[in-house]
Amino acid sequence: DVAQSNLGFMYERGEGVVQDHVQAYKWFSLAAAQSPASEKEDGDEALRNRDRVAANMTPAQIAEARKLAREWKPK
Repeated sequence: DVAQSNLGFMYERGEGVVQDHVQAYKWFSLAAAQSPASEKEDGDEALRNRDRVAANMTPAQIAEARKLAREWKPK
């Protein structure tokens, strides 16, 4: 989902929000998971973005981001 990827970029860069790699990882993960098969390139790009953010995170931060992504529900 493009909106979720955009949120990932915003959190990664601290644009309009406080920089937060955990939130960036979460949003990139959700974007990849919700990308339709017909838009595989978008899903793959979201995964690459998630992995790039993960390189600057501790294992505990990654675990927290995964937990947040699993528990996320649209409102």
